[in-house]
Amino acid sequence: MKRAFLLFLVFALPVVGVATVQAQSAAQIEGLWEGYDGEWGHVSRQLIQLAEAIPADKYSWRPAPGVRSVSEVFMHIVLADFWLLSITGPKMPPDLKQEMEKTVTKKADVIDWLKRSVDAVKTARAHLKPGDLERKVKVEGKTVTVDGMYLRIIVHANEHMGQLVAYARMNGIVPPWSK
Repeated sequence: MKRAFLLFLVFALPVVGVATVQAQSAAQIEGLWEGYDGEWGHVSRQLIQLAEAIPADKYSWRPAPGVRSVSEVFMHIVLADFWLLSITGPKMPPDLKQEMEKTVTKKADVIDWLKRSVDAVKTARAHLKPGDLERKVKVEGKTVTVDGMYLRIIVHANEHMGQLVAYARMNGIVPPWSK
């Protein structure tokens, strides 16, 4: 039985994975495998699509007490985008406040902030000059590169994308790119 399962994993899963990717339209996978800018564009579009697909009445849903709600996860991404970006140089918006993770709960407001944060990252990165990615910055007692900070932004967004996909599916919502 174990051997049959291992054979399935080795031979069948790669074929299923390739078939799935091939079945997706170019628009659904746009940006993948195209470096940081492509990957950032991809996750940004998916975050916004998912935010728009989740009904407004589900923005207060949370899987358990003490766990972030849908709106709190989106706003956590927003706050992190702006904070991590600010370490590289751009200033945080003056109207952005730490408590917004808990206070910005309306779907339209969350989506507006989400769009602002992903656009801020995209715009700041587009304005980098040669050599800027190697520039050293300090964050929480560590010296890191600007490139490392941008990598953290994209990894963080993808981490919470997975969380939000799980939230959506727990509520019977299919992510738009999976239909």
